[in-house]
Amino acid sequence: MFSAALVSRQFVDMSRIRIEGYLAAFPKLVGTGKQHTYIETENVRYVYQPIESLYLLLVTNKQSNILEDLETLRLLSKLVPEYSYSLDEEGIGHTAFEILFAFDEVISLGHRENVTVAQVKQYCEMESHEERLHKLVLQSKINETKDVMKRKASEIDKSKIEKTRGEKGGFMSLQSMGSGRIDTGFGSDTGISSSTGGFGSGSGFGLSTEVDTFSSKPKGRPPASASAPPKGLGMKLGKTQKTNQFLESLKAEGEVIVEDVRPSIGQSKPAALPPSDPVTLTVEEKLNITLKQDGGIGNFDLQGTLSLQILNQDDGFIQVQIETGGNPGILFKTHPNINKELFSGENILGLKDPNRPFPTGQAGDGVSLVKWRMQSADESLVPLSINCWPSVSGNETYVNLEYEAPPMFELQNVVIAIPLPALRDAPKVQQIDGEWRYDSRKSILEWSIILIDNNNRSGSMEFVIPAVDTSDLFPISVRFTSTSTFSDLKVVNVLPLRGGNPPKFSQRTLLSTENYQVV
Repeated sequence: MFSAALVSRQFVDMSRIRIEGYLAAFPKLVGTGKQHTYIETENVRYVYQPIESLYLLLVTNKQSNILEDLETLRLLSKLVPEYSYSLDEEGIGHTAFEILFAFDEVISLGHRENVTVAQVKQYCEMESHEERLHKLVLQSKINETKDVMKRKASEIDKSKIEKTRGEKGGFMSLQSMGSGRIDTGFGSDTGISSSTGGFGSGSGFGLSTEVDTFSSKPKGRPPASASAPPKGLGMKLGKTQKTNQFLESLKAEGEVIVEDVRPSIGQSKPAALPPSDPVTLTVEEKLNITLKQDGGIGNFDLQGTLSLQILNQDDGFIQVQIETGGNPGILFKTHPNINKELFSGENILGLKDPNRPFPTGQAGDGVSLVKWRMQSADESLVPLSINCWPSVSGNETYVNLEYEAPPMFELQNVVIAIPLPALRDAPKVQQIDGEWRYDSRKSILEWSIILIDNNNRSGSMEFVIPAVDTSDLFPISVRFTSTSTFSDLKVVNVLPLRGGNPPKFSQRTLLSTENYQVV
């Protein structure tokens, strides 16, 4: 009925013989017809659950909390199907390490962590910035080595063809001294046999075969006289593009890059990937907010833009109909070439001259159609409030932080950065809603919350550091993004000016922080 254990993980120090003894005794003790049950022996407690033809077994001591053990078993039983494509020996065997890594996130040193299935999956799938950077550097070296190899192979092929061409020229000069019909000899078998005789015929075919051998090595290439210059130029362009893409990806990760690649003549920055839809409209708002540590707001400044990007010039003869949320504190300002009367009366963005198309091929998000700005002293508009309560006790400073977010926005990728004085060791984080990371080089403690929605509109963090001046914990910087905006601007329709079906369009919306601090 039972076979050997497929996956086993121990979280306390225990000998292998003892573990094998417990596992060997389990099949003799287990019953049938039960979904959640446990068995107690003199020394240990078996908590198990059938999963199709397998058993998920948790071995604990008798002093452990049975309710907590059952909750841990329930969580583990949910994780196994998440990582194994089939609940049999083959499926478990192929995904053994993934299952073990997930179990490690649930149980630490014999105690259960307060995590959910979604959090465990996120922790296991979380990318390492250092690993990604290492792979990018390694891939760049591989690509550069391939380029050098192709260039060397091209130079060798070119030198062979040039050498063959020189030998061919010398042979033709020699033959021309004995026969005036050497040109037709290479183009016709009849000419070779009738004018040059046996020697000319044999030498002609031998030379022709040698030329074909050299030209057939780089398959699919035209003759050397036509292919050599473009081939070298194409390799230079390819290498430059790959190098630039790699450097741009590093810069996007926030790394400071010193470019040691020698730029070629006419080299330009590679353009971003074009949008997939013919017409793309981007709504972007940036926040500049300064909050006071004792309460209140020092500065609130919001700036937004609506940008238009068009792929084809034929789709440029359009007008864009929008609607806004009616926020009275927002002041809109259109581009000088936009028909202001049309926008004021019907919320339609169109050029003053309807016979002119909107420009195409613009870099970045395209051409800006509308800009807006909002300034306020109303603290209720702040999307994320931060309260910091430091207190010094003896040789230690206890810091309590709390965030509060009103229900008007869902915030993603929230990072609250607290500056700290230079520390020998990382701060002791005693309680946190989310994740934390200590950057020892910059001496900054980062509190990260992936998503703030209706389930976690408030949260707190508590950590301990050596006694410091509490003013050194400011200013606190905040970063986040959101797909909702203050203007609530939406593109309703794209109207064609020359009839026909309107072009397909898409809208991108982003709210981000530019300078958000607690001072």
